[in-house]
Amino acid sequence: MKSSNGSGPGSPSTDAIFITRVESPPPGRRLAVKDLFDTAGLRTTYGSAIFADHIPARTAEAVRLLEAAGYANVGKANLHEFAYGVTSENPHYGRVPNPLAEGRIAGGSSGGSAAALAAGLAEAALGSDSAGSIRIPAACCGIVGFKPSFGLVPIDGCFPLAPSFDHAGPMARDVAECVRMIEALVPGFEPVEAQLSDLRVGVAWLDQADPLVRARVQEAAANFPSRRELALSVPDREEWGAAFRREVVESHAGLYPERAEDYGDDVRRSLEAASELTDSEVVAARRLRERLRDEVPEALEDLDLLVTPTLPCVAPPIGQGSRTVLTKLTALFNLTGWPALALPCGPGEDGLPASIQLAAPPGLDSLVLAAAAALERALQVA
Repeated sequence: MKSSNGSGPGSPSTDAIFITRVESPPPGRRLAVKDLFDTAGLRTTYGSAIFADHIPARTAEAVRLLEAAGYANVGKANLHEFAYGVTSENPHYGRVPNPLAEGRIAGGSSGGSAAALAAGLAEAALGSDSAGSIRIPAACCGIVGFKPSFGLVPIDGCFPLAPSFDHAGPMARDVAECVRMIEALVPGFEPVEAQLSDLRVGVAWLDQADPLVRARVQEAAANFPSRRELALSVPDREEWGAAFRREVVESHAGLYPERAEDYGDDVRRSLEAASELTDSEVVAARRLRERLRDEVPEALEDLDLLVTPTLPCVAPPIGQGSRTVLTKLTALFNLTGWPALALPCGPGEDGLPASIQLAAPPGLDSLVLAAAAALERALQVA
């Protein structure tokens, strides 16, 4: 497989959507692969200068499954360094641009995957999601991103961020392509069809969103005839984050602090702070996570789906992408392992896409995808 570098440390490419491009991809549906997934014989950097010349011997299982199904890897998509961030402003390989709006972030950490789709450089993309890293860039770039149930899609050969939070999943310009990708990624997966009129949904967190995002999500949710608002609290990152951050520190054992100078400033600062966590803080966060796994299904009661904004806002300006803000409405579903999908639902502030999030208990991936496909059709008619 021939490749060419999209960029290297210190010399970012003009578009910075890909870190490494495949010069002569085989025939097939064009696939952008987040550069967190190993690809045999093709440079895989994990968005880090430390791995600038790293060429794996084996291909990640998710990539292998997609290629076996006829997808053609056209390049390794740029990302937030080591997937530890939400902006994809990568100090080593360039800031991923948002093809919809100059001066706005593409979101992260799977920013290059989303940008490749929005720019028409791929028909499908593979991302990873540990607190929203598929859904955040999907919302920022106006595409579809699906985080499956925890463990459904193999994550072997993907550099870990926080292993008990990490998911691999599809990104595309429509729900149908996400379904095709899941069929490839999960042998034996059986898609279903759903009618909006047959689904009972709970709507939550509208009050957390900016006015136009709130309005678009509310209008989209109105396509479900059987719906009711839920009083569901938003998990506080300050309370659950210690469990996540301890896992990140453990994932970087042997790299940090030994090679701290080779990390970008923001990731290095995050690791420094995470290294100072106490065991009691981590234990408290893990206990909160267990409570949430019990409480959230109880809040859903007899409902089929939970519907929320994906983000509280549209894509923020460069330099203003707050991890606390952008993971606020996505992280719960990594804490609980629920499948969750981000779907564009019309113009929000500044004419940029608003995004609606659909989620359901673990194992109901086919229901989430079917409901999203039905809602997508309804929004296109409207």
